[in-house]
Amino acid sequence: MKYLSPFLLVIVILFTACSVDKKNINYVDPFIGTGGHGHTYPGATLPFGMVQLSPDTRINSWDGCSGYHYSDKTILGFSHTHLSGTGVGDYGDIRFMPTVGKLQLNPGTADDPDSGYRSRFSHKTEKASPGYYTVILKDYDIDVELTVSERIGFQKYIFPETDNAHIIIDLTESITSDKILFLELEFLSNTEITGVRRTDGWADDQCIYFYAVFSKPFDSFGVVKNGKSSKVYQKVYGEDIKAFVNYKTSENEEILIKVGISAVSIEGAKNNFKKEIQGWDFKKTKNKARKIWEKALNKIKVKGGTIKQKTIFYTALYHSLLAPNLFSDIDGKYRGHDKKTYIAKDFDMYTVFSLWDTFRAEHPLFTIIENKRTTDFIKSMLDIYKRGGLLPVWELAGNETGCMIGYHSVPVIVDAYMKGIRDFDIKLAFNAMKKSAEQNHLGLEFYKKSGYIPADKEGESVSKTLEYAYDDWCIAQMAKKLGKDKDYRKYITRAQYYKNLFDDSTGFFRGKRNETFVTPFDPAEVNFMLTEANTWQYNFFIPQDIQGMIDLLGGNEQFVKKLDEMFYTETKLSGRHQSDITGLIGQYAHGNEPSHHIAYLYDYAGQPWKTQKLVRKIMDDLYSDKPDGLCGNEDCGQMSAWYVLSAMGFYPVTPGDNIYAIGSPIFEKVTINLENGNKFIIKANNVSDDNFYIQSANFNGKPYNKSYLKHSDIIKGGELIFEMGHEPNKNWGTGKENVPVSEIKDFLITPVPYFIADSKTFTKSTEVKLNCILKDAKIYYTLDGSKPDINSKEYTKPLKLNKTTTIKTFAYVNGLLPSKKVTAEFIKIPEGRSIKINNPYSPQYTGGGDIALIDFIRGSNNFRTGDWQGYEGIDLDVIVNLGKIQRINQISTGFLQNQNSWIFMPTHVDYKISTDGKNFKAVGSVFNDIQENYNEPVIKDFTLKNINKKTRYIRVLAKNIGVCPDWHKGAGGKAWIFADEIVVK
Repeated sequence: MKYLSPFLLVIVILFTACSVDKKNINYVDPFIGTGGHGHTYPGATLPFGMVQLSPDTRINSWDGCSGYHYSDKTILGFSHTHLSGTGVGDYGDIRFMPTVGKLQLNPGTADDPDSGYRSRFSHKTEKASPGYYTVILKDYDIDVELTVSERIGFQKYIFPETDNAHIIIDLTESITSDKILFLELEFLSNTEITGVRRTDGWADDQCIYFYAVFSKPFDSFGVVKNGKSSKVYQKVYGEDIKAFVNYKTSENEEILIKVGISAVSIEGAKNNFKKEIQGWDFKKTKNKARKIWEKALNKIKVKGGTIKQKTIFYTALYHSLLAPNLFSDIDGKYRGHDKKTYIAKDFDMYTVFSLWDTFRAEHPLFTIIENKRTTDFIKSMLDIYKRGGLLPVWELAGNETGCMIGYHSVPVIVDAYMKGIRDFDIKLAFNAMKKSAEQNHLGLEFYKKSGYIPADKEGESVSKTLEYAYDDWCIAQMAKKLGKDKDYRKYITRAQYYKNLFDDSTGFFRGKRNETFVTPFDPAEVNFMLTEANTWQYNFFIPQDIQGMIDLLGGNEQFVKKLDEMFYTETKLSGRHQSDITGLIGQYAHGNEPSHHIAYLYDYAGQPWKTQKLVRKIMDDLYSDKPDGLCGNEDCGQMSAWYVLSAMGFYPVTPGDNIYAIGSPIFEKVTINLENGNKFIIKANNVSDDNFYIQSANFNGKPYNKSYLKHSDIIKGGELIFEMGHEPNKNWGTGKENVPVSEIKDFLITPVPYFIADSKTFTKSTEVKLNCILKDAKIYYTLDGSKPDINSKEYTKPLKLNKTTTIKTFAYVNGLLPSKKVTAEFIKIPEGRSIKINNPYSPQYTGGGDIALIDFIRGSNNFRTGDWQGYEGIDLDVIVNLGKIQRINQISTGFLQNQNSWIFMPTHVDYKISTDGKNFKAVGSVFNDIQENYNEPVIKDFTLKNINKKTRYIRVLAKNIGVCPDWHKGAGGKAWIFADEIVVK
């Protein structure tokens, strides 16, 4: 045998190591996103699995919505359900925790870990990879390992030698202080436990059953119910249940636990348990989980790029594949939205549909790499419609949370349908989409009537109007494909309602009250007319008609100028604090979804090099391979799906139109292994950190000058080659035939007129102007309450009003559909009244300014409409000046309570009067009789009657409760009072 010299041996080893590609799975770091505001968890799960077995480190924390935060120093235990990257916390069900020594059944506190069963840990002994997690509990010297199948959590505890080893099963505790509806736990034998946890949290009625089996019979067990311990309990019910099992263990003794879960029944959990993992081979289960993840991650293979870029990419792909989550048992049974049990015969039922987030990039990504599951997702949505009456908005554990806005099941269904994924009930889907669009809630009644949602009728009015319009466009696309002409006309018309909020004087979409744009206006202000955003961040959400917006702004140059201003402005956010608005570049906020498509809009205006520069900047600056590597909430995969698609070089700006805008690929080669057996390959020659501009492109051997891709091009397979460079090629991807087009051409509407007026109320007289963003529009109006038509008076000059007047109007441009008819009311109020505000109201809730409390306009029970004046932690103290001495008989002040938003009634209201404004005399007090824990919004007038005294000045003092009560979810935080209106008779 011949031997290699040491030098040659080193060369061979190095060559071999360099020639063997590192597996995709090895680039995944589940700790990315567990710090900062990412809200991800590091534990064990499978793609779209039912179980997410992961450590919990905190409760009731916004940055702990997943149950874990990288900055924490202690572990509470290991629970079986978790949400990835949400902005609201829930889950953390069925917690297990191994301990030694003195048995403690309360978790204790982070400040004093020894006060409970929690344990300190170190990141040095903590590791995670897809399908696997391990850590050492320092306080107990216990090694913990976790792995999973789809419906089973598999735990391995390695104990030290001790006579006092314990495993705690805590059914009471979870990630949040959710309301316990029902708990059950039963010891079937000295190795088996079953139970159920039913709670009211973010999901109103979540039910999870479990069946747990221990590898070693426990020596003894105990149960604590409502804080009382008893060894005779074998089966218990209640609202506070904790159990424990005890062992004597030898050094490094392993105790394994398998826990099957189900949303249906204990029998379902048992059946899942028996069929998914046989035996106690932890390593085999771990390896099987790893192979499942390898297969999933191998759907996209990349070559080139840095280790950091590959780590970010494959972790992003991993995070994209965590949700939605399997909801049906292995026999197909699942819990429907009507709480009955059904069997899914030709699909798997799923839950966790974060659709306001995921319709944008995650579900379009699935149409490329997860066709079969996309079908199952849509069938799940349709089943939710059948059992619950509407398509999901934000669905969780068989419940509709009602979180977020829009009806974004629609674009998910339509995008799949337009891409040829159609193995679902098309008729049912179309009817379901229309039903969502035809509801009379959440502002839709006003949207349908007026063509937009007024700010004083519904909160988040601007965002809802824009998002409803896009969803309606999606319905129109499907109606057109199905030959439903009447429906197509209806919804393509509604898809243009965004125009009704456009202010041509500022170039922004703005809220309206009384047909007048709300003033003062600051596009950087975060307010309740928008959803987790300011006007800048919503101003470009017209994905269905980008050309229409370009036209509104005056053409491509003005459109690009507006985009440039957004990305490069030095103005700061203003208005109320919104924790979701993060990852800022100028006013662009990548940490939240409304901004995600905006960098790609330059493609549509013929300047794709600006897209290339900004997309690369976002990837480089706002994603990293550290625990705080996400600049905002992961949001069930959306934040990561953006990166996956962008890193490959394209993005779906308008789900439903089958095209992807091209950005800037970061890898030398990407291979997408499609379910149909084809491969789509993207190459980027000469790509580097500096070479991010596309110089030219070639598709299947032919020059390619378009700045977009068709979905069909990807699915058919092929090869797209980019030549990259350091300087922009301002000729590539330009020209009318090469830019992506998003344009509504049919049934074009005339936008509604808008009014220009100082205020809705006036004393002597006021002037009102009418205008339309289309300058050739004719505006018709009436002043007598009748409906206007083309025979009504045509507007030619400002209207002068000297009495309370209702103006009804519409606009019409020849060749377009007439606008909706809209109505404004201008109210004459008594002269001489004024008000002095002694304690300042919140700048977030002005109600329209000081005059709000005496403007004769009453607020609704929705505090987000802007009509209420809010006081945080302080009393309301105002003095009303009637203008002259007069006899009064009654004083009334309206207040709103919405305890879910920290708004409470005052404890009482004191009324005092004065003729000189200096010396006040008490005339009476009115006390609150509304329960603090009343769960629905309610308005109460604190009315003092039978005063019968002369006065000019009235002092109103409303006593704030100060802080939220102990029982409240915001206990100890400042309480609000909301007032409107002070009425004197």
